[in-house]
Amino acid sequence: MATDDDHRLARELAGAAGALLLALRDEMVADGVTGRELGARGDAAAHEMLVGRLAEARPDDAVLSEESTEAEHGDLSRLDAARVWIIDPLDGTREYGEERSDWAVHVALVEDEVPTAGAVALPGLDLVLATDDPPRLRPAPAVPRVVVSRTRPPAEAEAVAAALGAELVPMGSAGAKAMAIVRGEAEVYPHSGGQYEWDSCAPVAVALAAGLHCTRLDGSPLRYNQADVSLPDLLICRPELADAALRAAAGA
Repeated sequence: MATDDDHRLARELAGAAGALLLALRDEMVADGVTGRELGARGDAAAHEMLVGRLAEARPDDAVLSEESTEAEHGDLSRLDAARVWIIDPLDGTREYGEERSDWAVHVALVEDEVPTAGAVALPGLDLVLATDDPPRLRPAPAVPRVVVSRTRPPAEAEAVAAALGAELVPMGSAGAKAMAIVRGEAEVYPHSGGQYEWDSCAPVAVALAAGLHCTRLDGSPLRYNQADVSLPDLLICRPELADAALRAAAGA
């Protein structure tokens, strides 16, 4: 089971990577580097830092990062590891490259397919949300809000919004959307159409610690450190909205 030190480490690493990314972005933008190149450089730098720090702090644990090579993603020796850190060094490279604030850093520990410690940094907002001190849920508003992709809202999200009489709120990265639910800026985050384990692992760890509902869109459990790292859909929402949201997604 995750220790107090694991929870603190997740928070520290996510915050440190976020600070690195902010400083690097300022430096690169001053040098005229923007857009995709900016995002790619930020991803690589944060990956190197996080993997290095984890190797020092938890040398016996396995690591799965979005920025690992394809061979590393396919190295199934991690399936035999009791503890696996799943990280997304820069969730929302597009938003980072566009100098927006809705991007994140994800750091999570998985044991027995379940995230037991984790942190999501929102560096553009100077925030780190983590399992060591998850925020309490705020009172729900009269009209629910459903967060969706800025560029491609899925049909399931529109169906959920219609069923709940909710407003759609466009937002950037997966971590930013999930933390909007944790922070009380929205109530439902349904996703379909493709993600990987690193897109949702740390956000789910924090959301569960905050008392939110977290499952696949069909209501089945979210499982991590699988041979196939694709995890294409999920639902993060306030518990009282879960049943209605799952029914709406099923009928979309």
